[in-house]
Amino acid sequence: MGEAITPVRVKGVTIGKGAPTVFVPITGSTPEALRDQVDALDGRADLVEWRVDFFTALDDPDAVVTQARTLAEQLDGVPLLATFRTAHEGGEASIDDENYATLCVALAGSGAVDLVDVEYRRDPAAVRRIIEAAHAHGVAVVASNHDFDGTPARDDLVARLRAMQESGADICKIAVMPNSTADVLTLLDATRVMHEEHATVPIITMSMGGRGVISRLAGQVFGSAATFGMVGTPSAPGQIDAAELKTVLALLDRSQ
Repeated sequence: MGEAITPVRVKGVTIGKGAPTVFVPITGSTPEALRDQVDALDGRADLVEWRVDFFTALDDPDAVVTQARTLAEQLDGVPLLATFRTAHEGGEASIDDENYATLCVALAGSGAVDLVDVEYRRDPAAVRRIIEAAHAHGVAVVASNHDFDGTPARDDLVARLRAMQESGADICKIAVMPNSTADVLTLLDATRVMHEEHATVPIITMSMGGRGVISRLAGQVFGSAATFGMVGTPSAPGQIDAAELKTVLALLDRSQ
């Protein structure tokens, strides 16, 4: 068995203990669109993920920080995860390592975000810079990896999650695309192995698309600590309505 997992607690929300927490992404390209998306949440998100890569002013770190502070005020206590998902991992924009690190460090130091996403396979120096800055400001780090082409072998998935953990991340997240139902089982088994044998921090795993929906619903059974649902428009293939998601998660949690 792995060591005891250290939950992550942000603004009264605990990730890694009890029922899975539900992240809801917001993807507005303008302050007005983001405000509308926040208004539509209506209490259905445990945490909100701001996908910065959709924002039209993403080339201006000051504008991004200003928007983060506006969002934090609008969310009124709901924790905020800031994520710049790069085109290489299925996001909306490309960015070089130096500017990626500069933007993530600015967000970590903004006083507005509670967690920051870091693509762990970017330049190691950039990753270290972001993690160190986040921790210096009391911001939790979600190390992440996304494969939209397929599902690596189980041991590869476990190795990736272990590398994220060893980087100093507070949460490790991986999302893969299944090309068969066997791929979904591979992702779930990798989750089980990581959770039972190696994890010291919460892990979040998911198999994307229609085939992988079961992983978003039943990940807790295998050790996944959180999942991503949608209110309105999905930000990744296979996301389901957050309210419906919460109903199923509560049912599964009662049966554990």
